Amino acid sequence: MRIDAHHHLWDVRKRDYDWLKTQDPQIQRTFDVSDLQIAMASAAIDRTIVVQTVHELGETRDLLATAAAHAETIAGVVGWVDLVDPAVSDTLVELMAGEDGSFLVGIRHVVHNEPDAGWLMRADVRRGLQAVGEAGLAYELLVRTRELPAVIEVAESLPDVKFVLDHIGKPPIAEGGCDEWADLITAIAAHPNVTCKLSGLVSEAKPGATTADFQPYGDRILETFGAGRIMFGSDWPVCLPYRSYEGVYELAVELVQGLSASELAAVFGLNAVAVYGLA
Repeated sequence: MRIDAHHHLWDVRKRDYDWLKTQDPQIQRTFDVSDLQIAMASAAIDRTIVVQTVHELGETRDLLATAAAHAETIAGVVGWVDLVDPAVSDTLVELMAGEDGSFLVGIRHVVHNEPDAGWLMRADVRRGLQAVGEAGLAYELLVRTRELPAVIEVAESLPDVKFVLDHIGKPPIAEGGCDEWADLITAIAAHPNVTCKLSGLVSEAKPGATTADFQPYGDRILETFGAGRIMFGSDWPVCLPYRSYEGVYELAVELVQGLSASELAAVFGLNAVAVYGLA
């Protein structure tokens, strides 16, 4: 089974997405499951994981309902809850107890937008992360190089929490930067409770970037995480100003072309099944 471990859905008629206003005009519209299914077919993807886009509990509830209504397509939801809310554990219990609660597989917060580079290590945030882990959910890390030292600390201090590094830590591909990011990635990968998503690369590169521009970054995560802890994600439709869904999939295949058939099956599906506990 081929699984896309990272994509988004949004409805501009229902919700205000401030971040979307700065994006390419072609994605400043509603993207629903019918759009997703057409895109998935271009790369023969079987099922997906849909990921939050705003810090609103209402979006999490909407995504869970969408997943339940389209279970043949969406296998899981990575939603948002307020990690620093003292009642975060109760919120997670309530979400997971609902009719569509079984689709909740993870939680995410846009950490790289926080003013504090060490936000993840705040005591109140760590309590929230612990609650996510105790609920049996993964916590997804949306960070840039600035926040990677905090990722190292939190992965070490919370060894029982499953962490997923989104977009390979968003390295400065457009600038050709690699050394600082690469050293930090090596340290993060030393913690077995962290998995890495091969996703989001095209939006960090210059327009027209080729496979060769991305290869050093792909090589580094393969060397450090290994095929057993990497998951393919399209980051659709954020990717569309740069490459089509099929184009992003083909790039990922090119970056890991040296893997065996069993390793490719892991990267493009089985690792997601294990990390998210999918049926």
